[in-house]
Amino acid sequence: MRIIQKTNKLLIIIVFYLPFVATAEQDADSLFAAGDWAAAADAYASRTVDDPEDAVAWFQLAVSSRQAERYDAAFTALATAEALEFSPVRVGFERARLHVLADDEDAAVAELQALASSGFTAVNFITGDPLLSTLEGRAAYDALVATMSIQAFPCEHDELFSAFDFWVGEWDVHVAAGALAGSNVIKRAERGCVLIENWSSASGGTGMSINYVDKTSDEWVQIWNAAGGSQINIRGGMTDDGMLLTGTIHYVANGTTAPFRGLWTPLADGRVRQFFEQSSDDGKTWTPWFEGFYTRKPAE
Repeated sequence: MRIIQKTNKLLIIIVFYLPFVATAEQDADSLFAAGDWAAAADAYASRTVDDPEDAVAWFQLAVSSRQAERYDAAFTALATAEALEFSPVRVGFERARLHVLADDEDAAVAELQALASSGFTAVNFITGDPLLSTLEGRAAYDALVATMSIQAFPCEHDELFSAFDFWVGEWDVHVAAGALAGSNVIKRAERGCVLIENWSSASGGTGMSINYVDKTSDEWVQIWNAAGGSQINIRGGMTDDGMLLTGTIHYVANGTTAPFRGLWTPLADGRVRQFFEQSSDDGKTWTPWFEGFYTRKPAE
């Protein structure tokens, strides 16, 4: 009977106490979300007393303390969060912010360099941070951002990916005789890793292609699909005559496939000539499929 009575008392204590624990945790998080930094720091400090192993609470205490300008407390809380194996990336960022506020810019850059050395490449998190971005102009910071940008966005820094840039733009396309064939828009996407083409013909037809460098072979690739069911898959690279891509065209309507090639040539007057050919004898001879001359649309 005594055991049952003790158990019942323990259950009553737990049931009575748990709502206060939940409320305390909720209050700390609510204060943090509301930006009431001093009160949030006090609430998280209380939580760490109740549970010294709560790494999240220690980290939130560090952030709240920084925002409340309690920098010594922030450094101490952050060190504890790190010892409890909280996210090394988040700890590194927070320590770098604290170093900036302490006017120790060299230490801040060193923290960021350590993150980069560990494999962190998301440079936008650094350049977009209100505190860390104030380091811009310091040689070490600028060099770090430049190096990380190459790792984060390699296509923008690889000359091969810019070889087809002469085709980028908004164009009116005419046939050799001068009649309007349609309009085309070619845009760089995915930080220079892809060119996207969207074609509209004068007769109402549409088509689009994705163009990119296959780094396994260093070849440019075009994958085209049109509303009428023509599918082009060609690859190649720059020649003395321009961008030459060869492969196949497939017609969905009748299920036939034929050798196909396209040549894009930048002209001296700023236009681009696009010349497509198809073969019916396995590439021995070629028949013109389309020839268009691109003229840039006037800037609005």
